[in-house]
Amino acid sequence: MIQTSQGRLQDRLPLSVVDIGSNSIRVVIYEGVARSPTVLFNEKMLAGLGRGIVSTGRLDPDAVLRALEEFKRFRALSEQAGASELHVIATAAAREAENGMDFIRRAEEIFEVPIHVLSGREEAYYSALGIISGFHAADGIAGDLGGGSLELVDVNGNEIGDKITLPLGGLRLQDMAKGSPADAFRIAQRELKRASFLAAGEGRNFYCVGGTWRNLARLHMSSTGYPLNVMHNYELGGPGAEEFLVEVASGDISKMKGINRVSKSRRGLLPYGAAVLLAITQAMKPSRIVVSALGVREGFLYSQLSDEQKAADPLISAAEELALLRSRSVTHAHELAAWTGEAFRMFGLTESEEDRRYREAACLLTDIGWRAHPEYRGSQSLNIIAHASFIGVDHPGRAFIGLTSLFRHEGIDEDVVSPTMRALAGPHHLERARILGALLRVVYLFSASMPGMMPMLKWRRVGDGFQMVVPASHAGLMGERPNGRMAQLAKVLGCPITIVVGD
Repeated sequence: MIQTSQGRLQDRLPLSVVDIGSNSIRVVIYEGVARSPTVLFNEKMLAGLGRGIVSTGRLDPDAVLRALEEFKRFRALSEQAGASELHVIATAAAREAENGMDFIRRAEEIFEVPIHVLSGREEAYYSALGIISGFHAADGIAGDLGGGSLELVDVNGNEIGDKITLPLGGLRLQDMAKGSPADAFRIAQRELKRASFLAAGEGRNFYCVGGTWRNLARLHMSSTGYPLNVMHNYELGGPGAEEFLVEVASGDISKMKGINRVSKSRRGLLPYGAAVLLAITQAMKPSRIVVSALGVREGFLYSQLSDEQKAADPLISAAEELALLRSRSVTHAHELAAWTGEAFRMFGLTESEEDRRYREAACLLTDIGWRAHPEYRGSQSLNIIAHASFIGVDHPGRAFIGLTSLFRHEGIDEDVVSPTMRALAGPHHLERARILGALLRVVYLFSASMPGMMPMLKWRRVGDGFQMVVPASHAGLMGERPNGRMAQLAKVLGCPITIVVGD
């Protein structure tokens, strides 16, 4: 008998997307259409369909044969995973090559579904939707670097502005520059002059999309000793960032620190990706260079959502789902988010929109480690949160959410925090995590991790301090341990706080 696992959300029907790019071809099977998509299965092949297209005008013949053979596997994988829908999209090489449509026709015979060959504007549009999907209140210019083309598009919140497709994909640029990264940089400078709206990006974000730029970021992580190996929302910046791009764009990367973390099949295009990114940053002057793990595929998935689903916060959606799968009570988690918000307002702790979102996510996730041994619940939760495939959160925010669980389980002494996590979180997030962790350590002793109790716990100001009022009907929950935990919270906040019984 086949048993249904409780590790998956039961209201989702899997959906498969095959993305036929100029360099890589990938099948991604998602758990379902959701605001924060979860991947059930992911596989790629580096076919190199667009290799040599500048000189021949045709798709690489060996790559065509390899791709068509692999498409049989991609379809079989989609069927094996129970995908209710199969969508196939194709980008620059397929739409521009002389034999592109013949290749698409043969591929359609294998997949038995129509293949959507995206125009340059459509590719830019879905790339923009990928950024809107993956970042809360995105603001800047997104660049999607594929093997055959570069799509640039202005994104501000949910608004998509100017867009352009340029012949600066890695394989194409390598051909155009005849293998010279120096010439590639000059070609990129020339082509980028056509993207006049880049000037409007000064002081805003530049969002990097595409495998070559993700591998460039991976190399940058290694070269700087960055402590969190999570690609989405990684900032490729700081002191030495331009020097790093110049070094990679020179083409001499064989001895760079961390180069072994980049697959050999990807290394050849790194200098061209660096050359394009260097030219963009010089023309645009962005405030930050931010890496996105989401692109055209996720943008296409986002386009399938209802308006209500699109309006949801991706971080909160993902946190709710993980709480549903791993916590004792998702209702209790929601009560925590509301109750701690009331407490913060009572304490006079002002929150930015980002602070509020991260606090609510921390409350939703603080119980996900409850099945672990008590001595490891904090560290396990921190590890899960730090490395989860969350979107809509930056790396300091991840640190805050994870440290909240660490403090909640292991106590509020800062010595439990490693130097790397302390540096990643920063002073503001570290202090807020201690306060929130101390608050959770109090309230869990009254709720026993079950819903219904927290809405009855009220706050009131008394002189220069505060009281948490427990209803007389639940006076039996009073005791030494809650009083001791409240004393810790008072110490963190620097004011007297007591627990009293009231009406």
